[in-house]
Amino acid sequence: MGIPAIFLSTNLTVSTNITATSAPTTHKHRLHNSTLKSLSKSGKLDEALRLIESSPSKSPATAPDAEACALFLHSCISRKALEHGQRLYLQLLLYRARSNQDLLSNPRLKSKLITLFSVCGRVDEARRVFEDGGEDVDLPESVWVAMGIGYSRNGYPKEALFLYYEMVSRFGQLDNFAFSMALKACSDLGDLRTGRAVHAQVVKATEDPDQLVNNALVRLYSEDGCFEEAIRVFDEMPQRNVVSWNSLIGGLVKKDGVFEAMEAFRIMQGKGMGFSWVTLTTILPVCARVTALVSGKEIHAVMVKSIAKPDAPVLNSLMDMYAKCGAMDYCRRVFDGMQSKDLSSWNTLITGYAINGLMTEAMESFQEMICSGFSPDGITFIALLSGCSHAGLTDKGCRLFERMKIEYAVSPTVEHYACLVDVLGRAGRIEEALGIVKNMHFKPTGSIWGSLLNSCRIHGLVPLGEAVAKQLFELEPDNVGNYVMLSNIYASAGMWESVRTVRELIEKMGMKKEAGCSWLHVKSKIHTFVAGGSNEFRNSAEYKKVWKRLMEEAGYVPDTGVVLHDVNEETRAMWVCGHSERIATMFALINTGSGMPIRITKNLRVCLDCHSWVKIVSKVTGRLIVLRDTNCFHHFKDGMCSCKD
Repeated sequence: MGIPAIFLSTNLTVSTNITATSAPTTHKHRLHNSTLKSLSKSGKLDEALRLIESSPSKSPATAPDAEACALFLHSCISRKALEHGQRLYLQLLLYRARSNQDLLSNPRLKSKLITLFSVCGRVDEARRVFEDGGEDVDLPESVWVAMGIGYSRNGYPKEALFLYYEMVSRFGQLDNFAFSMALKACSDLGDLRTGRAVHAQVVKATEDPDQLVNNALVRLYSEDGCFEEAIRVFDEMPQRNVVSWNSLIGGLVKKDGVFEAMEAFRIMQGKGMGFSWVTLTTILPVCARVTALVSGKEIHAVMVKSIAKPDAPVLNSLMDMYAKCGAMDYCRRVFDGMQSKDLSSWNTLITGYAINGLMTEAMESFQEMICSGFSPDGITFIALLSGCSHAGLTDKGCRLFERMKIEYAVSPTVEHYACLVDVLGRAGRIEEALGIVKNMHFKPTGSIWGSLLNSCRIHGLVPLGEAVAKQLFELEPDNVGNYVMLSNIYASAGMWESVRTVRELIEKMGMKKEAGCSWLHVKSKIHTFVAGGSNEFRNSAEYKKVWKRLMEEAGYVPDTGVVLHDVNEETRAMWVCGHSERIATMFALINTGSGMPIRITKNLRVCLDCHSWVKIVSKVTGRLIVLRDTNCFHHFKDGMCSCKD
């Protein structure tokens, strides 16, 4: 949340120390500066610079004054015209060396030069201007703030904070510009303790905090998970703007408060606050995460109606939302309508097809991208290799891995090797997968061992699964998912004593297995369902009526073999029928119109029996059911699934 130093005010009058010796000289001086100001205001920087550089450096009659230089630099900043600013800086150094005129000591010009260099990423040059004149120069607070903002803008929050500490010792009482700069640095560093100390100084200050300071406080507290304090500051703000709401929503998203972020966005729109592109690139991934397609479409409609045209990053976020909601037709439509596409646009499209099991379309888009002159990167191949793995395209995945290295000169990373191991492991080619792990130039990571462990689960390889799990326990001792997968391997083999041993170890280590949860967006509300929960709904007459009709028409009998617990058959049947995705599906069938697609997100992998059950439901009801789990997308239609199980 950078604060442009160009808006900093200094109530200082700087004398140029030029004494007019005659009326004509004074008139000429004024005319020269008037022309320079006019050219700067109209953005004619080349002409303005020629006027400056053509002036004799010893002639006070033609030397630019502080105001004219400030206007020139203001125009440079707005256009990021680095070279023009550097050439003016050189002229000012020459004026100082050849005459008694030192415009570089003017605080306003100093601030603007620092701002120009920092917005152009030249922090060293900004620091050189800041330090010009030595430590004895008594710089006003505005120049210090400009330098602090420069550090913060370029990813040096620690240096910005050190500068703030020095400002406190020099000036004592600081203003809102300094506070907002320091609070942004604290947010970037995640330094809540120092942030609270700055907040205390804000409270003690004679000047009331302005919107910039309040926005920075909201961001600090929300991003550090202190939602009560964030909301308290937010509620006490005399005025809120789009940045205020963005700070709150962004903080909620960063700390996984996705539902709270969605609610905050709804309230923001209800108050007629409008939005910025930052708002949309923050909230669209939230829609994607909980498969809130209706909300995503509403945002898209707002974008279409907007006078301003969204740029590529915003449209890429929109594409990603559609892809992760399983609506690839909309994703493709947005892509085709983009006037300017970047590599991220192509990667989003290819990834969307791959995660939705549409590998033919993914490969076609890949070829399209190559023909359009774009070179694929590592992200492109992760998407394609992962898609080949889930689609069972083993040979194609292996060929892609070789093409990546030879044809496109993309060096494989650990993530690429993890995908290749998964491609081979899922196909049962375990020896080849182990050979890849043994011969690759990287030390195996948790993702690679995790792929192998999953392959052991799929193919029931207990001894190898134990060996792989041992590696994972050393690398990721606190990852409960690895222990659960080993327990599931034992359970599938009927090794109940080993299952108990693993689960006792989980309990002893104080870890908890993540409960199965599913989310469903119905009637502008996101509904959450937990495995074994929603008892009131499941016992309702309407639920039982729909359930009975489905079971009678389909002749469904639960496959209790998927319940990996040593319990009786009745309990197994009760558990499997209480999985969260089933409850969500039943809720959607009852509360949405006939023929409406159903979109569900689950936090765990869907079990085999639930997968079979949803296929049956899609056939009996004629509904399209899109279920996204941690593994991939499942598009159920007419009793078939896109994963081609």
